[in-house]
Amino acid sequence: MIDSNAARKRQTIPMHRGLHVEPLIGLEWSEALEQPVAGEATAPGEARRAWVHRAPEAQVVALYRAASAAERALPAPWWLRAVAAGELPSRREGFAVEDRVAKLLNARPGWVFVPWGVDGDAGYWEFMPSERALVEPGMPTTLAHTHRHPGWIDVVAVHAGGPAPAPIPVRGLPDLRANLSRLESLRP
Repeated sequence: MIDSNAARKRQTIPMHRGLHVEPLIGLEWSEALEQPVAGEATAPGEARRAWVHRAPEAQVVALYRAASAAERALPAPWWLRAVAAGELPSRREGFAVEDRVAKLLNARPGWVFVPWGVDGDAGYWEFMPSERALVEPGMPTTLAHTHRHPGWIDVVAVHAGGPAPAPIPVRGLPDLRANLSRLESLRP
């Protein structure tokens, strides 16, 4: 004897269901940026551990372009934004910029590398003696890499509470080297 209830259920539930899965590009991008703990890094080269730093560059750029088409304010390393825009020849060139700045700043007293920057970036630099100019807690003079101009370096002056001052664009390593003492003496 056939159970009429079971027969009815078979009729309402398709025997062959086509499963349509959309890729979660945002999740994939988030995983591409995920860094293993880089707390011990003293320079950008030691903090480049995410997929975006190691995978074939063409794959990284393609995934970035696909993900950024879906989300305009996508977090990404400065060098990847510049490579994708055709303003920087390669990821290797971006790493070289970071490494040359690291060599200069590591040789100067007071500069400390902070390995936990914006998602995907290898980190930024703080000039710790600048904090002495503050009368309340704040942020020391900070150097970070940027895609916004071809010097690839921005410096934000030491500041306390409120919005950060506008970044000072640095026109590359020669400009940084020539003006480092002035940048180290910035006051709030």
